[in-house]
Amino acid sequence: MITNRLVRPALAVAMLTAVAACGGSSEPERPADGAQKPSAEASAPADATPVTAVMPDLTGGNAGRAAEQLNMDRELVFEDASGQGRPVDDPAGWKVCGSRPGPNQQITGYPVVLDVVKTSEDCA
Repeated sequence: MITNRLVRPALAVAMLTAVAACGGSSEPERPADGAQKPSAEASAPADATPVTAVMPDLTGGNAGRAAEQLNMDRELVFEDASGQGRPVDDPAGWKVCGSRPGPNQQITGYPVVLDVVKTSEDCA
C-alpha cells in the first residue's frame, strides 16, 4: 500500500512534465513584440487565384524531351503537323513545330497540344 501512494505522485509529476514539454498551453505562440503569429489560413487571401503556368518555347526541340520538360499532370497531345495524320507513338522520334497555347502564353486549358513532325522532316 505504501508503494501505491508513492507511485501516484510520481506518475502525476511525470504526466505534468510531459504536458509542459509538449507545449500544452492553449495560447498560441507570440513573438517577442507581443503580436500574434498569423496562421497559414489567415495569411492567404480568401479569393486567391490559382497559380498558372507559362508555356515555354519548345519549337525545334525534341518532342520527347519537351514532354519531360513540361512534366504535366494534365493531358498532353501530340499532333502530326505534316497533315498526314500519323500517330505519334514515340515522341522521341519527333520534333516540335508549334504548340497550343503558344510560347510565353499562359497554360489555362486542356489539353496542351504540341504540333510535331518526324525529326528528319522540316516544319511546314
